[in-house]
Amino acid sequence: MHKGVVYALLAAALFGASTPFAKPLLGQVEPVMLAGLLYLGSGLGLSFFYGVRALSLRARQDETAGLVGADLPWLGGAIAAGGIAGPVLLMIGLSVTSASSASLLLNMEGVLTSMLAWFVFKENFDRRIFMGMLLIVAAGILLSWEQIPSLGVPWGALAVIGACLCWGIDNNLTRKVSASDAVQIAAVKGLVAGSVNLAIALALGLHLPALPTLATAGLLGLCGYGLSLVMFVLALRELGTARTGAYFSAAPFVGAAISLLLLGEQPGPVFWIAAAMMGAGIWLHLSETHEHDHDHESMAHTHAHSHDAHHEHVHELEWDGSEPHVHQHQHRPMKHAHKHYPDIHHRHGH
Repeated sequence: MHKGVVYALLAAALFGASTPFAKPLLGQVEPVMLAGLLYLGSGLGLSFFYGVRALSLRARQDETAGLVGADLPWLGGAIAAGGIAGPVLLMIGLSVTSASSASLLLNMEGVLTSMLAWFVFKENFDRRIFMGMLLIVAAGILLSWEQIPSLGVPWGALAVIGACLCWGIDNNLTRKVSASDAVQIAAVKGLVAGSVNLAIALALGLHLPALPTLATAGLLGLCGYGLSLVMFVLALRELGTARTGAYFSAAPFVGAAISLLLLGEQPGPVFWIAAAMMGAGIWLHLSETHEHDHDHESMAHTHAHSHDAHHEHVHELEWDGSEPHVHQHQHRPMKHAHKHYPDIHHRHGH
């Protein structure tokens, strides 16, 4: 299995599991406060890891490409949409919507992510990818339809869908900086988004919860938001936005399954039919073969790489031969054919 697919599915599992576990916390913490604590826990935890990694004798300082000035507008937009607006809308939606229903509504994130990638950011897709996405969407609709009686007033559902749109924008903007250090990207997003949401909560007169609740929220944020985002950025680097979003659509099924287990319920036939449809859609993506003659334009960028067919460049500075390594490098124009995804080297037109 392609490593980008593994990253995307791990991101989906971590994020999907966070939704049902966040639901009980809403009885103790206001939505805006909880959103701040989740992202702040993510930012602090990843910042600690980032620091330890930088100081470790086993870590090479040149194995990751840090953020540069040109990345900041893209990352700033991603943080505003997905790190600030998205979590608040989700917490508001969760406060009036059941955890299982909210988990299923989160299918919309993959759909909106792909729609934006295909029609706004012009990422390539073919009939197979489109059919796979249709099956994934249909599976989500089937399960969501069964949950309609528990949705109640639609404002909660609309808030969750609004959160999905924010994350769709976030995902497409984050793709622009996905060649940079994934841990650094996720840490910055967590610290900024968490601080802003926490400041808003405190300005509204809300108070921090008790220490056990505070620690639980921080740990949940580190796993469900921080580590999930690291995996997601790595997947964006390898697969592009739409395909990463498609695999990430498995997240609601993880959340729904955990919700059913926590409530002691047994999944009915509709759940298994929808799961089969989801599996078929993911299989269409997994079995994709995309190969054709394509042109690589001259391009200069910085990221961790090993010397392969796309990295046959010389080194202006002394190099000890270690790989992977990081430096700014120039890609020469070339034309060839091989199987590929719309990764950071294959964002060409068709």
